Amino acid sequence: MDNFVGEKGKGPLTRQTEPVWDRLSPDERRNMMAFAEGYRRYLSTAKTERESVEFVVQRARAKGYVSFAEKAAQGLQVGDKVYFLNRNKAILLVHVGSRPLAEGLSLVGAHLDAPRIDLKPNPLYQDEKMALFKTHYYGGIKKYQWLAIPLALHGVTVFPDGSVRRISLGEAPEDPVFTITDLLPHLAKDQMEKKLSEAIEGEGLNLLVGGLPAGGGDGAAEKDANRYKQAVLEILHQHMAMTEEDFLSSEWQAVPAGAARDIGFDRAFIGGYGQDDRVCCYTAAEALFDRAGGDRTAAVLLVDKEETGSDSNTGMRSRFFENALSELIYASLPGGDRTPPELIVRRCLFNTQALSADVLAAVDPNYGGVLDERNAVRMGFGVAVARYTGTKGKYGTSEANAEFMAEVRRIFQKAGILWQSGELGKVDQGGGGTIAQFLAVYGMDVLDCGVPLLSMHAPFEVAHKADIYMAYRAYKAFLEGDG
Repeated sequence: MDNFVGEKGKGPLTRQTEPVWDRLSPDERRNMMAFAEGYRRYLSTAKTERESVEFVVQRARAKGYVSFAEKAAQGLQVGDKVYFLNRNKAILLVHVGSRPLAEGLSLVGAHLDAPRIDLKPNPLYQDEKMALFKTHYYGGIKKYQWLAIPLALHGVTVFPDGSVRRISLGEAPEDPVFTITDLLPHLAKDQMEKKLSEAIEGEGLNLLVGGLPAGGGDGAAEKDANRYKQAVLEILHQHMAMTEEDFLSSEWQAVPAGAARDIGFDRAFIGGYGQDDRVCCYTAAEALFDRAGGDRTAAVLLVDKEETGSDSNTGMRSRFFENALSELIYASLPGGDRTPPELIVRRCLFNTQALSADVLAAVDPNYGGVLDERNAVRMGFGVAVARYTGTKGKYGTSEANAEFMAEVRRIFQKAGILWQSGELGKVDQGGGGTIAQFLAVYGMDVLDCGVPLLSMHAPFEVAHKADIYMAYRAYKAFLEGDG
């Protein structure tokens, strides 16, 4: 045994886990339920990345944050709270601390986008005297889950003069909804013999949007071969001043219609669309807004395009984070500092400690066998930590080192955070990645840490209120550090 050197660990020999509810006081249980209600309202209204950013900006400004442009000319001071926007699809929130930025940030990063159905650039057509939209699905979906359910349209149209019109149709009780039709089982013999991945084709996800013709009564109108398409165009022109060409500069998304809901007789769960990864976006932002201490600069980074590889100019692979950090450092430099700002940026990135806030698959009693239950997370047992994600032989991941894992454990232990550890499925079963790998390229320490989910990527995902609350507390403790 002499070969085992170093200080011995403390605590019980066996790791003890129990439901969060059993460990909370009556006051904490009430706080948990109240926090979940605020999250449910957010989830019901912010169904696109643009809407999520708009919600976060409103909350940030109510908490004393201002845009960086409003502060830059004056220079940044300790205690300042600023935010950077990237094309209204990504946002960086920063609470300036007393320690030099070269020593790094305490950062929580998450992604705002979620799987959905996007419209094609030229979407509108008619067939069999019905008007439809051609679509292109976004992210990893099971296509059959999006058939025969009510869908709402959310998005923006930007006109050549720069004016913007928004659409959010299908959420109010009096609104119409839209749908992608399915084949009746009486005639689905061939379809039902196919594999799930092949039964529904991507080109078949066409959205039903109209069924009444334009005109009516006059002979000229009735001879028009596109009367059903024309009727939809007339409605859009009446309400949004749109022409067919304006679809080319539109971003419209078909998303599940309706509000997020409590699930269960005891209301233990929240069900709704887009919880991967907006549950982590909401909890991270609220944690920063409520941050009560810490001398390190704390930041929350919410980005786009994670579901399709983190590319594009609003994804984690863009230079938005670097550029914003450069602006922040330049505005913070004292007059006599001769250190090249580029070097300070590199030092800051390298010394940053980050949590990649993303969801993890929880054990589902209906689907046994896909998770290693000794290394799986469970609903209601607290925030979930994953040292690595990726696929097969850990491809497409970053792996937190033992030193940083120990640091996070210490922070969570000190703050009384209830947490659990797991992996995304059995080895060779599948897998996936997060933005952690793109943060890690800067040399910073990164650990995946988020909320367990059931029905991930489905139109109606499920999270436990105890895990949501504990994620908020975990991010808050991490952003406060030793403060």
